Amino acid sequence: MDNKIPPPIVALVCGLIIFFSKHLFPIYEHQSAIIYSVPVLFLGVIILAIAALSFRKYSTSLNPLAPEKASSLVTSGIFGYSRNPMYLGMLLILVSIAITFNVYGGFIMSIIFLLFITRFQIIPEEAAMEKLFTDEFLYYKKRTRRWI
Repeated sequence: MDNKIPPPIVALVCGLIIFFSKHLFPIYEHQSAIIYSVPVLFLGVIILAIAALSFRKYSTSLNPLAPEKASSLVTSGIFGYSRNPMYLGMLLILVSIAITFNVYGGFIMSIIFLLFITRFQIIPEEAAMEKLFTDEFLYYKKRTRRWI
């Protein structure tokens, strides 16, 4: 694995950067921001929770730093729509923080999160899954998008 930082820590750091860098970007305040932010936050948390519960249901490893310890390939439920719903949930939480506190900086940080997680987490995970589950993973990869 190229990444030694757990993805929730990466998301937390990105969220803190979004919040604490708000003075570096033009202020964009909209009275309806909370109307958009809260549903995006809930959607992110729900997607993340459903994905984590799916891993528990199949008794497979939740450790993103050791994908080679996975005991089964989860492809049903929310994993039928996205190969990486946990990271998608984290991204939606970051977008919610951006909408609330720092639209411009948050947009940039959300893109950085997406690129970082793809390069240093998802691509190595996919290599490990392909090694573990070969044809089953290749079929899954062909029919299910990486993010959404």
